[in-house]
Amino acid sequence: MEIPFLAILPGLLIWLAILLLPWRPWSTRESLDSSPSAAQNHDLSDITVLIPARNEALNIVDTLTALNHQGNNLNVILVDDQSTDNTAELAKSVNLKNLTIIQGTELDEGWSGKLWALEQGRQHVNTPYIILLDADIVLERNLIPVVLEKVKNEQLQMLSLMAFLKMQTFWEKLLMPAFIFFFKLLYPFHLSNKTNSWVAAAAGGFVFIETRVLEELGGFNCIKDALIDDCSLAKQVKTNHHKIWTGMTHSAISIRNYDTLSSIWHMVARTAYTQLFYSPLLLLLCTLLMIAAFGIPVAALLHTESIIFGLCILILQSICYLPTLRYYSMNPCFAPVLPLIGILYLVMTWSSAYRYYFAKGANWKGRYYN
Repeated sequence: MEIPFLAILPGLLIWLAILLLPWRPWSTRESLDSSPSAAQNHDLSDITVLIPARNEALNIVDTLTALNHQGNNLNVILVDDQSTDNTAELAKSVNLKNLTIIQGTELDEGWSGKLWALEQGRQHVNTPYIILLDADIVLERNLIPVVLEKVKNEQLQMLSLMAFLKMQTFWEKLLMPAFIFFFKLLYPFHLSNKTNSWVAAAAGGFVFIETRVLEELGGFNCIKDALIDDCSLAKQVKTNHHKIWTGMTHSAISIRNYDTLSSIWHMVARTAYTQLFYSPLLLLLCTLLMIAAFGIPVAALLHTESIIFGLCILILQSICYLPTLRYYSMNPCFAPVLPLIGILYLVMTWSSAYRYYFAKGANWKGRYYN
């Protein structure tokens, strides 16, 4: 059965718009990496790294060891969020200077676990700057001095970096670059970094923020129940007329494994429906949009009468996606399978909605949020 041109047209317009938008959401120009020329032995006494850790025995040693190569006098607070493994003991074994380990208390009602841990740690901070660092993020040498220099030069109150996710197994290579690509379509970094734009994006693995700004917001209480806490914090900071910046990086590396489809599925489904504000209407609109952008163009490729239009859309998709693949040194052959990836992410979003309505909700390390 022939596919009418009017059915194909929305997908064509969607990808033309993405490609031609002046803020270029597909671009990787917003990027920051550590520099070999950065000053050695930089004094970092004005900074406290705040790490929430719950059952992070597999990652915490690498994360803390990397902090030894950032500069001098860096303060580190690790909040052991009621771990049932030996996270705290392993953290102590690193012998990191200026490391304080706090035993987290029972999760307070109305809080998400990560934010409750961060709030407990924040109350022990006595420096002008805080870095919120996930327990599975390893920083390359001298990244923090480079970040500090950018913050001061551009008078930023908050800076966050999209961590370099592991892309070693087939499923990681197939899905993780697209995860970042789709995130940047939803939250264009270029718009987020402009003071006169309502878009506010952040990447929670590495967030550099002025302590006074966080105190001005009332600490993490302002976003205490947020599952997408990074963007929620960015919105609060920007709403209070502070300057933020978000970019990609090769120098903050996530060492958490997502080596199976099920592990990536769980990661996406945990917050996908939250992105849609738990709205059935937005879920329906998202579904129609994804079908127009990915489903119908693929169907068009299967019909002689519409194959040219299907190929045009596939080429536009590949042009938009290739910069992300290039940034992560991925094989460009992954670009033509973006429609399949998009449909997979749509199904994950529906599974997220299913969990919200018919299961216990989002699950993270034994805690359920709904």
